[in-house]
Amino acid sequence: MELHEENSFKIRSYQSALNSLERGDQDLMDLSEDELQKIPGVGKSILEAILSLKETETFPALEELLEKTPSGVLEILQIKGLGPKKVKVLWQEIGITSTHELMEACQSGKVAKTKGFGEKTQQTIIENLEFKASNEGKWLYADVEATILTLTKELEVLYQGSEIAIVADFARKMEIISSAEWLIGMESLFGGKEKLKNWKTITWDMSASGPFAWRGKVNDLDLMVTVHFCSKKEFLWKKILLSSSPAFLGELITEKENVGDLLNKKDYSSEEEFFKNHKLEFIPVEMREGFGEVALAKEHKIGVLLEDSDLKGILHNHSTYSDGKHSLKQMAEYCRDLGYEYLGISDHSRTAFYAGGLEVERIIKQHQEIDELNKELAPFKIFKGIESDILPDGSLDYPDDVLESFDFIVSSIHSILNMDIKKATNRLLTAIENPYTTILGHPTGRLLLRRAGYPIDHKTIIDACAKNKVVIEINANPWRLDLDWRWVRYAMDQGVMLSINPDAHEMDGYSDMKYGVLTGRKGGLTKDMTLNALSREEVDSYFSKRKASIKSKSK
Repeated sequence: MELHEENSFKIRSYQSALNSLERGDQDLMDLSEDELQKIPGVGKSILEAILSLKETETFPALEELLEKTPSGVLEILQIKGLGPKKVKVLWQEIGITSTHELMEACQSGKVAKTKGFGEKTQQTIIENLEFKASNEGKWLYADVEATILTLTKELEVLYQGSEIAIVADFARKMEIISSAEWLIGMESLFGGKEKLKNWKTITWDMSASGPFAWRGKVNDLDLMVTVHFCSKKEFLWKKILLSSSPAFLGELITEKENVGDLLNKKDYSSEEEFFKNHKLEFIPVEMREGFGEVALAKEHKIGVLLEDSDLKGILHNHSTYSDGKHSLKQMAEYCRDLGYEYLGISDHSRTAFYAGGLEVERIIKQHQEIDELNKELAPFKIFKGIESDILPDGSLDYPDDVLESFDFIVSSIHSILNMDIKKATNRLLTAIENPYTTILGHPTGRLLLRRAGYPIDHKTIIDACAKNKVVIEINANPWRLDLDWRWVRYAMDQGVMLSINPDAHEMDGYSDMKYGVLTGRKGGLTKDMTLNALSREEVDSYFSKRKASIKSKSK
């Protein structure tokens, strides 16, 4: 509607209705016409659209807009940094109707010469297009998890009596998956492969397949598939081999032999025996990445990795006080019912006006409600937090007297993301040095497959967190998973605790906690280095001591 410059009042009415509908708990398809009419913002035209959607899965106004909009223009609208007004100029003034044409226009300098763009905007568009192209055919682990597990069950039906294992990136719980791969160990390699022709879920590319691997693509999904074959006798070592990264296989165990060399000797009957035979602590599959795991295993420094069951509470969550879908009470009760001991509520701060950030009056009201709920829900406890925006100069967006009213503060960057490494690092350092910062939220601001995130000097940031006793978040939202697992070990070595936070904006968001645990485990995170593995009493004491320390230093 914005692209076609529809009536601004009409656009606002749709946005208002959308906001109301997103905050509702019920499926629109289950609501009656009377129930729909009672929802704030749902007027006559919106109601007609919803009723039409129920019957036909579309509605006239949408069809009319789609009919006069090239599909490529809709794709351009998804590019970061290009709003409807700019897209309209590109389309109607330059005639660009696809991302391919847009890249050509940028490379020729045509976009920079267009009014309202310039060299800087053109370069940003090129970078965003390149980022998008580099991620074609790639998926978030969370988005293909159910599909891959379902396909595994289908394979088990096809190959009853055979050994079957998921291998490659998915086996190692990589955050981005570009291919689903399995290993099948059969009594005989002759004939059994033909069963895959009956697997109608996959379209096979026989030109890319061979005697030991078939390759194809999942129907209706841009996900590549590889099925490896071996004899049952070879299954164990092939499984370890295919579930390890090339870098891990190249790590030296002896002066002359690496992991791959010793695997090829096949003188073991289990994964555990392989590591034991070479005087190594067992290295979990998800850690076999080649980031020094063998050296850690030699010194028995891997330890017991964090488990989902180790987590006692959930910090960094949003409610209807800002941009959450569910009320504070709903978020708390659901958290309690899942078996957790505490909830950290941390709605957006006032600078995040687009997300209903809290002014001081709203903070006071929320704190009063928390006090009442804590009496009602005891021994379960809600801790008073805020996700305070880190402003361009690194300061937090409340005065000290407001900041000290919270039990904990998650400090995060949400605006002006186009920073170089020096500016981004200095901005974070200032926030880390603020005594009220308890947890550094999603440090790079990345959105996997959508946005690369701003560059930061990770070592400098982690060292500063160690010095200032600031916890670093592993944001468990599958789009973020930030802090990146590649920096978890360094953080632990510096004595920095990590916190697995779902950044939940609704009750179902708590289910993302498992992806934060997977990310932590990949980096070697242990229970003793995880903030929210502390019990309610322990985390209460942690917050109280930190607040007392701030008061004593300010005197």
